[in-house]
Amino acid sequence: MSHTVLLAEDDRAIRNALERALTLEGYRVVAVADGVEALAQAHRNRPDVLVLDVMMPGIDGLQVCRVLRAEGDRTPVLMLTALVETADRIAGLDAGADDYVVKPFDVEEVFARLRALLRRTSPVEAAGGGAALPAGAPRPEPDRFLEAAGLRMDPQARRAWRGTRELELTRTEFELLELLVRNADIVLDHSTIYDRIWGYDFGPGSKNLAVYVGYLRRKLDEPDAPQLIHTVRGVGYVLRED
Repeated sequence: MSHTVLLAEDDRAIRNALERALTLEGYRVVAVADGVEALAQAHRNRPDVLVLDVMMPGIDGLQVCRVLRAEGDRTPVLMLTALVETADRIAGLDAGADDYVVKPFDVEEVFARLRALLRRTSPVEAAGGGAALPAGAPRPEPDRFLEAAGLRMDPQARRAWRGTRELELTRTEFELLELLVRNADIVLDHSTIYDRIWGYDFGPGSKNLAVYVGYLRRKLDEPDAPQLIHTVRGVGYVLRED
């Protein structure tokens, strides 16, 4: 089954070229020229993935992403940006984007990142134990929950708790935490995490992983409680309760 891509790009040449390339790759493409129309289309017919230019007149790509996330829409978002500063990339991630491509880009890179985002929306098998449910948690099905280091996760419902406190996580935060929980007490190196979460190694200079680990720590950590995500300098990260 082909996937639907909602493409919002105000540069006509880039929009037309990318629309043709995506169509030839087998995607159904809805192409628009601004953020207002992007939101209208997203509300009218929810796509499988959005490709948003950051810099658009009126409502830009960041605002589109913020609106959708505020509405609870977790459709994966790939940003197209000519901004290369770390702060600009972090702004996109803060807005709720899942990934980004810097202009000028190779269309094969866009394809690769879209494939990775769409893989992450596929159902995942859960594994877990049978301890008592946190307050407000749904009744478990066999092997539905994951547990480690005082955390409990329901991959099917995409919900997570530390103790009885439910965590509000974005898609990427949830998937990163799930990977760490499934591999509790195992040090995961940077390249493995990039491959499993993004499907692409951004290289040694990338700050993506550190940014998301920081987000997770702020949401997980509690006063007078042990830190759960530990940095193994020069290698990667490990989830454990010291």
